Amino acid sequence: MGKVIIFGNTQTAELALYYLQNDSEHEVAGFTVESQYIHEPEFHGFPLVPFETVEQQFPPLEYLFFAPMTAAGMNQVRARVYEQGLAKGYQYISYISSHATVLTDKIGENCFILEDNTIQPYVQIGNNCVLWSGNHIGHHSRIGNHVFFTSQVVLSGNCQVNDYCFFGVNATIRDSSVIGEGTFVSMGASVMKQRTEPWSVWKGSAAEKSTISSKDLKF
Repeated sequence: MGKVIIFGNTQTAELALYYLQNDSEHEVAGFTVESQYIHEPEFHGFPLVPFETVEQQFPPLEYLFFAPMTAAGMNQVRARVYEQGLAKGYQYISYISSHATVLTDKIGENCFILEDNTIQPYVQIGNNCVLWSGNHIGHHSRIGNHVFFTSQVVLSGNCQVNDYCFFGVNATIRDSSVIGEGTFVSMGASVMKQRTEPWSVWKGSAAEKSTISSKDLKF
């Protein structure tokens, strides 16, 4: 347990503050974001300092770091900030809701796991992942780094999810599937195939591969 610096000054950072204050033993000490996005010196009454120089005011040996960001740029923006925080020397926390059912201890750092998630035995989750509320993560599934689950996603058992994937609300993935790096599964899609190609987009029920690349998506 320790003092934590949260990256961001948007609604996601605001939610992180709420969860850490109400369902965590960590103490929030301040916020940080790139200087171009700072318009006030404080956020929710805490100091808001430039990320470029955050280690000067909040030394890595004294403070922990948390960057629970959105899936912008197919999670690559969050991955960049995560890597920059590591380069500055920070150790990351993860937030796992006390209202989630978590039956594994194989969860990496800088993960943001909200209420009502069911994570079954033998699941492995990498670093820098977000699981919004109400997902089902099936037994023996392996989730890579920089992955984003929205809500009510069903990932069936024994799946392999590679880095940078995104799953829209109510998406369903069949058992033993291999989800290629950077796959975008749209809202309500049902992926019935055993394997998806890297940086592909899947939509519909049963989902079919789109003609565009997930790298071209703007959200």
